[in-house]
Amino acid sequence: MGIIGFIIVGLIAGFLARAIVPGNDNMGIIATIILGMVGSFVGGFLGSLIFGGNIDISASGIIGSIIGAIVALLVYNAVTGRKKVA
Repeated sequence: MGIIGFIIVGLIAGFLARAIVPGNDNMGIIATIILGMVGSFVGGFLGSLIFGGNIDISASGIIGSIIGAIVALLVYNAVTGRKKVA
């Protein structure tokens, strides 16, 4: 996957993660892309843990990227205390 494809997958995954996680996330498009790209690596790591194989940091597909971006966003919100979900 080229860098343009990675950026597009990052944008889609970041946008969907922000739509799924409750609350208001004040992020611009660059932060959304970065969230999705980080989510891709988190998804790849979680996939290697769940399905076996070498534990490494690698990019994953769109589903893994969305799941990883949701996890990354929830962790970010918990660490920074930006949102409280009741």
